[in-house]
Amino acid sequence: MDDILTDFRHIIDRAGEHLTAISEEQSMTPPADGAWSAKEVLGHLIDSAANNHQRFVQAQLHDDLLFRPYDQDRWVEVQRYRDEPWGFLVQLWGLYNLHLLHVIEGMDEDRLKEPRYEHNLDQLAWKPISRSQAATLEYVVRDYVGHLEHHLAQIIPIRTGR
Repeated sequence: MDDILTDFRHIIDRAGEHLTAISEEQSMTPPADGAWSAKEVLGHLIDSAANNHQRFVQAQLHDDLLFRPYDQDRWVEVQRYRDEPWGFLVQLWGLYNLHLLHVIEGMDEDRLKEPRYEHNLDQLAWKPISRSQAATLEYVVRDYVGHLEHHLAQIIPIRTGR
């Protein structure tokens, strides 16, 4: 897990630097018709942090990895991220992810690696895993960080080298 914690901290630090350099106007402009603007991508990542926060906690308290899905497009639409100030979104994203890093750092190693046979990561994970295959909390954490890096790369250069 040390590798993913290092990558996650690097992503948060580097992304913060790059995100604050984006102007309000730039943050509002989608790269193509029908695509999300930087504000909406970052809003989606805030939603992902909120949903995964619950998943990280629940997975430490229960023996399964069964999580409630959410409609990503509707969440972005309903919360009107395009109308939020860019600086606020950047701060919220950064602080939320620093908290998630703190939560992950405190996870019990045995709990992280424990095979869970009841899961719905075939439907919810960024990189789905077959329902017939055991999953772990560590997989959920790694999937979250991979998803985060994927979407940040739509806005800024942020590769960790993984």
